[in-house]
Parts: sequence; structure tokens; C-alpha cells
Amino acid sequence: MAAFPVYGYAAMKDCIPSHSGEAASTPLQSQTNPPDHILVVEDDNFFRRLNAAVLAQSGYEVDTAEDGAAAWQALNTDSYDLLITDNRMPKVSGVDLLKKLRAARMVLPVIMATGTLPKEELARYPWL
Repeated sequence: MAAFPVYGYAAMKDCIPSHSGEAASTPLQSQTNPPDHILVVEDDNFFRRLNAAVLAQSGYEVDTAEDGAAAWQALNTDSYDLLITDNRMPKVSGVDLLKKLRAARMVLPVIMATGTLPKEELARYPWL
């Protein structure tokens, strides 16, 4: 599997167009070909769109879902190379989405990008 470029929110601001309409600077690109398909799951519309835009600008094919239930439907409909998910979301949380993913024996790398890390839940379920 290809290596993924790493972006923090501080680096993402550089991908947002400046007043002149040009990006403030160009983010670092992966030296390898990006994976085909990433699913971004985030209930906050701004962050969902921002993450998708940064990834798409880097050459990734990106689908989005507004909550864990919509993500679960997408995961059962299409195939993905990476899942990036928030935790605190309506309907199905990120941790519950991971439980479903692992119970279905879907092999997929996951990044949980969340404001509040569910340490206790992750400690109870080390296989997530």
C-alpha cells in the first residue's frame, strides 16, 4: 500500500486559497502514487469539506459521509483504501463504526481524527 502524506490542520490552512485566489503554499506531496479511494467521515460540514478538498487536491479520490451510519452504508457499497473518521457523530460514533468494520472482518486502515480521543473505549477494545 502507498505511503500517505501527513497533514495537520496547521498545514491544511496552506491549501485554502488566499485573497489572490492562489494557495498560500504547496503542501508536501507523497513520493508514491496515492491510494485510489478514501472515505472521510465527519459530521461537521466545514471539516468534512476541508479534509476532502485537501485530499482531492493531493490526487486522492475522496468520498464523504456525514455520520457513521452513512459511512457504514458507503463501506458496504464501495471499496476504500483508507477510512478517516471522527468519533463523536450522530447515529453511529467512530468507535462503533470501527467495531462494525472489524466485526465484518473488513481490512482497512483507519485514522481517527477527533477532538476528543475515546481513550477508555479504545483501551477496552484494543483490537480496534
